[in-house]
Amino acid sequence: MSMTEPGGGGLDVMDRELEKLLEEEAVEPGDHERFSHYVKKDKILQSALSGKPVKALCGKKWIPGRDPEKFPVCPDCKAIYEKMKAE
Repeated sequence: MSMTEPGGGGLDVMDRELEKLLEEEAVEPGDHERFSHYVKKDKILQSALSGKPVKALCGKKWIPGRDPEKFPVCPDCKAIYEKMKAE
């Protein structure tokens, strides 16, 4: 009688768990949650398809999933965006 579990996952399970931990660590909590942030449109689409976090102009990392119209624009993102437009 063998003591190993049939189909016990092995490295595939460890890889998935490690990837999940890394993704969770990349998402930053805090006051940034009260704002809508500026992110390149193609990055939003990539995030929607992959489930991976995006990075806003202000540096905030998160996984988009709420209606940005319901929140005020992040003042840091807005200032950076205005500076970029002026150049």
